[in-house]
Amino acid sequence: MALEDDIYTTEEGFWLAGEDHFLAHVDEQCLLVFPQAGEMHGVHSREDVAATATPSNRWRDLEISHRQFLQLTQDAVIISYRADATRADGEPYAALIGSTYVRRERGWKLAAHQHSPV
Repeated sequence: MALEDDIYTTEEGFWLAGEDHFLAHVDEQCLLVFPQAGEMHGVHSREDVAATATPSNRWRDLEISHRQFLQLTQDAVIISYRADATRADGEPYAALIGSTYVRRERGWKLAAHQHSPV
């Protein structure tokens, strides 16, 4: 599987999987940029980010489109895409997403993640 496909598979897990996925794929610290009130913003530990992946806070009906992939170095990639999904409470959600991954000894890890609602 190509690196781009691997990264996007990991990214989809952040929308659909639970805490174990976050613990396995988030870097030790991760910069989050969520413009919605009450959402996480700033640098957070892997454990704090993973704690947000509760069953009552998961997404469904995820559609990813307009995929972009840029490999900056052997050890850093940036992706962007449009996400259309349904929140756990049934509300539809659409956003442009940007994520940065870094290669560590244990594989590629999410180092930054941003939502820009459309």
